[in-house]
Amino acid sequence: RRYNLSRRVHPLGTGDLLREIERELAVLAPLRERADLVIDTSEKTPRELQAILEEALGEKRGFLLRLVSFGFKWGPPQDADLILDVRGLPNPYYEPHLAPKPGTDPEVSAYIFRHPQDEGLYRTLLTTAGLSAQKAQDSGRAAYTVGIGCTGGRHRSVAVVERLAQELSSRFRIETEHRDLTKEGGAVTASEE
Repeated sequence: RRYNLSRRVHPLGTGDLLREIERELAVLAPLRERADLVIDTSEKTPRELQAILEEALGEKRGFLLRLVSFGFKWGPPQDADLILDVRGLPNPYYEPHLAPKPGTDPEVSAYIFRHPQDEGLYRTLLTTAGLSAQKAQDSGRAAYTVGIGCTGGRHRSVAVVERLAQELSSRFRIETEHRDLTKEGGAVTASEE
């Protein structure tokens, strides 16, 4: 029934699905005899199968929140579930001593978050990302991706991703990516900082 629902051809495709499944069972019989665990997935949902495998393997990875910084001039990440725009924050690009430094630099981050009025925007981003990720987790999703964009993807979006990761890490398993950090002249080295 699953093959018919997904409209996939069985890997042993001969045109007769029942015969293919019988042949598959025969081919896998020696492996089944040696197996420590055999799982009949016929009536299992993907979520049920995931729970069985996590328990059997002793590896519950849990929900993953991915935070991806990017530059709008390079286009948003195609796999993002939510895109947040931070171009309203102060831009270190126009400060000659900050422009060559990345958003991971403490001086750049301090510049971006220096005004109290900008804290309101950041708090809104934090709430939006946190609530959206929580809803995704509650619905059973394994992962959720939030794209944080500024103009070039080197300063503001990077600083916001780093701060969001720090503040949301008590609630979610976090993975960060700074997609466009090295664009426009390459990566910043420690000697340039």
